[in-house]
Amino acid sequence: MEEVQKFLKDCGVYYLATVEGDQPRVRPFGTAEIFEGKLYIQTGKSKNVSKQIAANNKVELCAFKDGSWIRVAGTLIRDDRVEAKKDMLDKNPSLRGMYNELDDNTEVLYFEKGIVTIYSFTNPPKVIEF
Repeated sequence: MEEVQKFLKDCGVYYLATVEGDQPRVRPFGTAEIFEGKLYIQTGKSKNVSKQIAANNKVELCAFKDGSWIRVAGTLIRDDRVEAKKDMLDKNPSLRGMYNELDDNTEVLYFEKGIVTIYSFTNPPKVIEF
């Protein structure tokens, strides 16, 4: 899990894909934190991405850096615990201007049943399952 998080952090931005009806939706994200051994992301409940995940929690993210790219496919599970939200916001203090672990908008989600593939132009794919 640490290798996956490091790759995403090194990229700075990754792209999260969801589905809305029969239309794929992709947008940039930046949060990727490990809490209690699980990979978490963060968004706001008021955003369309939150509504899309609530309707269909199968997502995929992708990022590219230095000739390698990562794809993480799995299901996201909402964690409403204050501790999980606080951990995310403490690790990403720039979000505190928009989010607070005690508000009704902050949402953290963790990957469950994920498959990670790290690709390269020069090496065979590396697969990690969790």
